[in-house]
Amino acid sequence: MTQEPGDNSGEDRAATDHGGVPHPSRNEGWGTEKTDLERRQKRKAEVRGVIAMAIPMVITMSSRAVMDVVDYTMVTWLRVDEAQAAILPAQIIMWSYIILGLGIASMINTFASQTLGRKQYRECSKYAWQILYIAAFFGVIGIVARPWLPSLIGLFNHAPKVQSLELAYSHVALLTVAPTITAYGLGWFFVGIHRPWVTMWSAIEANIVNVIVSYILIFGHFGIEPMGIAGAAWGTLAAVCFRSIRLILTLLTPSMAQQYGTRTTWVPSWKYIRELSRVGMPFSLQMLCEVVVWAIFVNALIGSRYPTEHLIATSTVWQYMRIAFLPTYGVGQALIALVGKSIGANEPERAMRETRIAVWITLAYMGSLSLVYGLFGATLVSWFNDDPEVIAIGRNIMICAAFFLLFDAIGITYGSALRGAGETFIPSVFSMVCHWLIVVGGGWLAAVWFPRLSSLGPWIAASGLIILNGLFLWWRWNCRAWMKIDLF
Repeated sequence: MTQEPGDNSGEDRAATDHGGVPHPSRNEGWGTEKTDLERRQKRKAEVRGVIAMAIPMVITMSSRAVMDVVDYTMVTWLRVDEAQAAILPAQIIMWSYIILGLGIASMINTFASQTLGRKQYRECSKYAWQILYIAAFFGVIGIVARPWLPSLIGLFNHAPKVQSLELAYSHVALLTVAPTITAYGLGWFFVGIHRPWVTMWSAIEANIVNVIVSYILIFGHFGIEPMGIAGAAWGTLAAVCFRSIRLILTLLTPSMAQQYGTRTTWVPSWKYIRELSRVGMPFSLQMLCEVVVWAIFVNALIGSRYPTEHLIATSTVWQYMRIAFLPTYGVGQALIALVGKSIGANEPERAMRETRIAVWITLAYMGSLSLVYGLFGATLVSWFNDDPEVIAIGRNIMICAAFFLLFDAIGITYGSALRGAGETFIPSVFSMVCHWLIVVGGGWLAAVWFPRLSSLGPWIAASGLIILNGLFLWWRWNCRAWMKIDLF
């Protein structure tokens, strides 16, 4: 039979000359090539999606690091060593309480992102409003507890002048409990619904407020008496109050009301508070444990056992550690929202791919800082304090940081992915046990058995904890037990 123009019967016969099965060099080859192209395009889109979510969150968390570092820098300008030694212990004492509320509030990211994946938009905003009631609860208790601050601070037996400055800061800092939980919780809500730029801009604006107010009150301007270290606490209070109001007003905008019904879902709901608490409480206790352990580490293992120079060096290095882990936490918060939405849409494999992308981003960032801290640690410490002894102590601590930062990146990223999936219990229990055994127990043994190492001994023990935790969370994520969780 003669083949007519446009007749593909000859090609069809050639393509199916194996008993009706398409020839592999024809249809299947083209199909495979097309599938590979689609797969590459999909991967590129996922990489862009992770980066688009991560950038505003990195800026958000970096702005928090900037706020803390700016406060610390302005306190150093007072040229009072006791103030420089007091600010970190006072901040840790305050965070030891506030972290309970923040742990529960952070789960709004998980719930909002998973309900977004299910397209249950009103449910998203119902969870958001409960943050205000949780914040009010913790804020009232914080104010009631203020009379016990002197006894708590006195437990660590710091120098009298250091204790008085810690108390001055802490009295004001406890007032920040409710607005801080509100600001962070609503910020995480906007990340959960994939509007991270709202969170970012509110954090940047709050930073500006903090710098202006802190500078005026610390040093005394416009007829105001200098407040010293207490001025830094008042600046933080002004900043978090501003950010809370800013985010509440955004929640009530017409566009949010139209899509998420935010003007009608404000009613307190024990059901939603209970769900946030059920999933968030293990993480809250983990965060509380970590803060308490690090409070013991800084105040008892370092501050009480060694001269003030060691506490100053630890406080200084802490500022650089914030620069490392807070942006990494930003990527983690973005990952929680991405993993949550993927799981809500019943696409766990996409959640795994997004997690791999995030891990490479955080490893690249932390790896770069590891090199900088390891090579230039002494110079970096000298920017805050020119005492040769402080610089020498700080340089050794910076070397520890250079070793554990990569593992910290792994731990933060995989821990965030697990929270996005709703798994908090097992990672939290592991973290709490290891913090007490390794940081407190191991740090104390290092101080007793290796006194020549001085404060470096406890820091080596702490480095071991960060390394072990990173490896465990990597293993836990790859076990895929999180795939069996139904958050609702």
